[in-house]
Formats: sequence, C-alpha cells, structure tokens
Amino acid sequence: MKKRALPGCLALAAISLSLSAQGQESDSLHYNLQEVEITSVRASETTPVAFTNIGHEEIKRRNTGIDLPYLISFTPGAVATSDAGAGIGYTSLRIRGTDATRINVTANGIPVNDSESHSVFWVNMPDIASSVKDIQVQRGAGTSTNGAGAFGASINMLTSGFNTRHYAGFSASAGSFGTLRRTLRAGTGLIGGHWTVDMRLSGIESDGYIDRASSKLRSYYIQGAYYADNTSIRLISFAGEEETYHAWNYASKEEMREYGRRYNSCGYMFTDADGKAHYYDGQTDNYVQKNWQLLIDHHFNSRLSMNVGLHYTKGDGYYREYKGNRKLVEYALQPYTIEGNTVKKSDLVRKKAMDNHFGGAIFSLQFKGEGFDATIGGGANRYFGRHFGQVLWVKEYIGELNPDHEYYRNNGAKNDANIYLKGNWMATEGLNIYADLQYRHIGYKINGHNDKWNSQEGCLQRLAVDESFNFFNPKAGISWNVDSRNRLFASVGIAHKEPTRNNYTDGKLHEHPTAERLTDYEFGYNYRGCRFQAGVNVYYMNYKDQLVLTGELNEIGEPLAANIPQSYRAGIELTAAATLPYGFRWNANATFSRNRIKEFTEVLYDDESGAEWKIRHTDTRIAFSPDIVVNSMLGYSNRGFEAELQQQYTGNQLMSNSGQKAHRLDAYFVSNLHLAYTFSLQGIKSITIGATIYNLFNEEYESNGYAGSGYYTDGSGNRIRYDYAGYAAQAGTHVLGHVSIEL
Repeated sequence: MKKRALPGCLALAAISLSLSAQGQESDSLHYNLQEVEITSVRASETTPVAFTNIGHEEIKRRNTGIDLPYLISFTPGAVATSDAGAGIGYTSLRIRGTDATRINVTANGIPVNDSESHSVFWVNMPDIASSVKDIQVQRGAGTSTNGAGAFGASINMLTSGFNTRHYAGFSASAGSFGTLRRTLRAGTGLIGGHWTVDMRLSGIESDGYIDRASSKLRSYYIQGAYYADNTSIRLISFAGEEETYHAWNYASKEEMREYGRRYNSCGYMFTDADGKAHYYDGQTDNYVQKNWQLLIDHHFNSRLSMNVGLHYTKGDGYYREYKGNRKLVEYALQPYTIEGNTVKKSDLVRKKAMDNHFGGAIFSLQFKGEGFDATIGGGANRYFGRHFGQVLWVKEYIGELNPDHEYYRNNGAKNDANIYLKGNWMATEGLNIYADLQYRHIGYKINGHNDKWNSQEGCLQRLAVDESFNFFNPKAGISWNVDSRNRLFASVGIAHKEPTRNNYTDGKLHEHPTAERLTDYEFGYNYRGCRFQAGVNVYYMNYKDQLVLTGELNEIGEPLAANIPQSYRAGIELTAAATLPYGFRWNANATFSRNRIKEFTEVLYDDESGAEWKIRHTDTRIAFSPDIVVNSMLGYSNRGFEAELQQQYTGNQLMSNSGQKAHRLDAYFVSNLHLAYTFSLQGIKSITIGATIYNLFNEEYESNGYAGSGYYTDGSGNRIRYDYAGYAAQAGTHVLGHVSIEL
C-alpha cells in the first residue's frame, strides 16, 4: 500500500465529523433505500444445509488483532493454525478436516480463492475482519457458489454495511511478541440523501512466537456507495501489503529439545567458530494484493430483484530464500574454477516471484412468489499469472551474474464459468422442498519451465498442461418446520473439484491427475426456544478419486498426490446455546467424526538404491482430520463489562495417510479469556478497553506440521522403515491489550 493513501484517509475521517447535520437530516430516508447484499450464494433458514452465521457484534467483540481464521475457528469442526505461532502472519483454517484448497471463500459473492493453488492467503488481506459485516460458514457441499468448488466447506463474507450517520473510530492492540495493531475507521453517513463513503486503514506488526517469524502488514478498505429507492451501487477497493519472515520449515521434536520450541531453521546460513548460528535477514515473503469490486443491486418490484458484480484483483509478490550447496546448473549458471578446483555447487540466494491478474463478473436474478422463490445466477472469471525465478547472489562466484539473472519462467491461464438455478417451494405449511443445479466449466493451461530440475532430461521440468473440465453439481433437500421451535432437514449434494497447480507441477511428467467428486449427505434437527437453542447434524461425505499424498515421489523427487478411488468423512455435529440468568450466556459445539481412506498403496524409497517398497493400507485415517473437535464459550455481560472464556479441544491428528504413530499431532486443549469494559464520555459515543489472554493455561501444543517416511536395508537384507516429522509449535500464554474509540 502506498503511503500517500494515509492523508486521504485522514481527510475522510475529518470530513465525516463535519457532516453531522446532513447525516441527521437524511436518517429518515434509511428505510426507503436499498442496500447492496449479494446473498444468492447464502443459505437461509429454509435451506437444508448445515451453516453458522457470525454476526457483526460477535466479529467486533473477538476482533482484537489475530487473523480471521481464528475468528471462525469456534464454529463446528473448524481448526485454525499459525506458522508464526501467535495467530498473525501466515494462518490457515481447516473445516471438517478439509484444508484451505477445498474451502470456497467469497466476499460479496465474488471469489477470493487463488485460481491456481485454490487456497486463500489471509496474510494478503490483513485486518479484513474490521471491514466485514457478517460471515456465513456452510459445511459440506453447501449451496452453489462462485469460484473454487466447496469440497468440505464454504465461507461467505459480506463487507461493511449501510451507515446513514457519520462516524469515526480508532482501535489499537498491543501485547506479547512485539505485537502492535492500529485501525482507523471513518464514514460520511448519507450525503444528499443518496451517497456514502466509508474507509478503513490498518497496520499490524508482530515478531511472532517462532524465532524471526516477524510480520509487517498494511491494508486499507474504501467504498463509495449510491443508494436510491430501488437501486444501490457500491464501488469497493481493498488492498493488503505483507512482509513476513519464513517460518514454514517447522521443527522436529529433536530440534525442539536441542534448540527450544521456538526454533526456526528458515534462512540458516552457517555456524561460526563461536557456535553462533547466522541467518539470512532477507528470507522474507513479500506480496501486494489489490482488489476492486463494483456491486449493483436493483429491485424491479417486491418480487423480482437483480445483483451484478464486476471484480478485478491484481497481485504482485516474491520471496527470497538462502539455499546452501546448490547445483549451479539447476539455476542456469556455469561451474567456475577457484585455485584449480571446479566448483559445481555453491551457496546462493534465489528470488521466486509471481505476477497475477484475476477478473470477471457475477450475477443473480431472484424471484420471490407466494410459497416459491427461485434464483438464477453464475459468473465468469479469467486468471492469468506469471511465475519466474531469479538468482540474486552466488557465494564467491566467478563469472558474469546479472542482477536479474532468470533461471525459470512459466505462465498459467485459467477460465472459470458457472451458472446455477436454485429453487425453494413450500409444498405445505412448514414443508419446503429445495433444488439447486449448477454447471461449471474450467479451462486451465500452464506453459514454460518449472523451478524443479529433471535429472533424466538434464533440464528444468517442462510444463505443458492443457486441461478442460465440465462439472454438473446437483443438490436437493427438504426442510420441515414442525412447529415454531422444531425444524428438520435433509439433503444430498454432488460437488466436483479440479486439481490444483501443485497437483500438476508435482505430478509425474507424463501423467496428469483427474478431477475429484464428492457426494454429501446431510441430516439435521434444530430446536429454538426463548432461552435455549440446540441442533444436531449428521453428515456422510463420500469422495471418489480424492487426491492424497501417498509417499510416492515423481521423477524429480517431489511428493506425489494420487487419486484414491474411495474415501469418506462421516460425523455428527452438536450445537447448543443458552441465555442464562444474571447476564451469563453459553455457546458450545462438538464434532465427532470418522475420516478414512478405504484403500491406498504407500510407496517408500531406499536411501541408497532408490528402490521402491510398496505398502498396502486399508481403512487408514485421512491426514489432518481430528476425530473430535469441541468448543465452549461462556460469556458474561453487565453494565458495559464483558467477559468470555473460550475453550477448544482438538483431538489427535495424523500428518500422513499411512497411520504411523510417529506422524501424530497430539490432542490439545486451549483456553482464551477475553475481558472488556465499555463506557462513554461527553462527545464520545463509546470507549472500550480490554485484554485477551490467549492460551490461558499455557498448553504446550503443535497444530500443524509435515511428515514422511523412507527405508534402508540392513546387513541381512531386511527393509527397515523410518519416519520423520516437523511440527508447528504454537505460543504459550500471551496477552493482547486493546482499546477502541467510537465517535
């Protein structure tokens, strides 16, 4: 983000404070104006899917500095993890055991997932929660949506809503590991009865719990809107800039015992004669992502409405990395001679960069009749990305080395289009029948050279991918409101997912992965009383050709994901919420699941000969899929004082699909205590001060990692298996104090 944005944002804050009269005069128009809300990808109370809504007040209460995945992590079956160990920087989320590549994310109905990796990199959208109105999390195949296929869950965010009155606010957090967050918000309220402008400016810094896992994050959000009786238009721009030191190597248990739990091997160069380790200061990930959205909503009459959205995202980024004892030929460099010795390997610094463009349009046309509603919608998107690498420095290199010496380059292009038709029919009083049909087309190409060396051909891996997919994703179900308090629902849905970029670049040179298919069965019951609510949802997610790591390596030594014919996730989700006497409240949920691969063949390699050892496994656990996840949130509110004890138990997980105990992530139980007090002063709407104590009882745990296996042959010719693993250690007890001022 450019520094010149700051004066403009501060000016907007000042303008908002001077528009009180206009805002008050226009307040009476609020109920006649239409607010843009692209809700066609959302579930309603009659939609037969499992979902959780997270409202604005709940987001605001928990948004004290950590990344958005942690705000979602208290929904059923959700687990968040952090590379830096303290919830800031590179963070990720799994729901029902499915990772970020299988969770569809939209903002105002517009796709957020990266087109090639299918992941969402929340580090590129720092403090986005401060500009989010509410979030809906759907579990399972969910309703038809735009962008990447929902293969376990979908997350739909609606950004800042309609404000008739001017406002301004400032919030800040500071605490452990040098963490500091500042957020400035302001809005004009209604100007001239039709116009509004809203903005946010944020800065976050943290040293991270893991050694050198620092983050420097900047972001802004700005929207201008026009509201009329039947038409609303919003133009939105939001962007993020990040610089994050690498912390993705993780550490083995042996390294933790020797160097401590905060050990980080990323950037290691050498150890001097005094035993001091030296690290490369420039081992950072750097990325700037800018997003633009134009959202148009029009109501033709009380029954017919239309939403249209245009979007464009520009991403530029790179990371620098110190690599020791690397073959020069793999970096398009010639060996050199020093004192008569030919040097073929040397230490170097490489830079891997990308230049991404993503744009398109979405639409929906919604009809609401007597006992029937229908939506037709869809979208079309185009992605183009350049991937390239440069060598910045070579130790004692003799020869010409250009500052921008390039050693690989490839381009990726993807077209993604879908159209869907949804309908909900009230067959009888309280009984709704739901149908949802989607057709999706994907065309994906990669051309050029990858950054991986192919020793068989004596050159960098050649990429020539040209794939096309056509998916039909039908869903159907029923929802029965037995009475005002009891509701039953059941549904079945089919979803498909194309392979990710890595599935191609890390696959075998002459074999391509195939698409995956999910058939999702859901059955639920909800009870809603005055002071108590409860729900139970049973699901069975049956996968065909799911892509999982098998331990096998491709021709260039990279881990290979292969299509497994049959696997499944089955479970039961329990939810409860109670309003208790004396200002207390309690919310809880629990997920008990069984996640299994019915059969697959693991491949290990001999350390010396490279010979294969194939091991057949049946009924093994799917990696990173805990059988138990339980959340409890006990809150108390009284006269401005707010307290909430958040607790999460996550059962043990395996980091590979082979069932090895050496690959296990142990279960953990973490508690967070949130305290806050809100009051007002003359001329100030509200002041909130508080603190959040994370990991209250100092649980020592790891929430992520990697694992693998190999073998060697002993003197008697016996094959001896060995296992290895790295773990993402998470911070012990730490504190963030926070203050928020609303004018």
